[in-house]
Amino acid sequence: MKHDEAAATLAELGNRHRLAVFRYLVKAGPGGASVGEIQQALGIPLSTLSHHLSRMAHVGLIDQTRHGRAILCVPNYAHLAGLLAFLQQECCVGHGDMAASPALPVECDGD
Repeated sequence: MKHDEAAATLAELGNRHRLAVFRYLVKAGPGGASVGEIQQALGIPLSTLSHHLSRMAHVGLIDQTRHGRAILCVPNYAHLAGLLAFLQQECCVGHGDMAASPALPVECDGD
């Protein structure tokens, strides 16, 4: 993942409604959830939810497919894995004594 793509993805997750939607979809698993299910569970007005889903799909956080009259939303786990890998790719590299600091919020495995 490139820097600009990671920044765009994080910007979309920086909205409380989109973060709630994404977490809901991750909990739903690889089968995803319909727009109606998301709306009912989170109580976001449908017009607002459609806007949020569109933005999330645009940056690759979710995939949407139409099944009859329903739209199914599925989290894009590959994109999420790419984002996490991007955020961790330089863990504990290049900061001298900082790499061994117990104050770091993540554990380094030396890779």
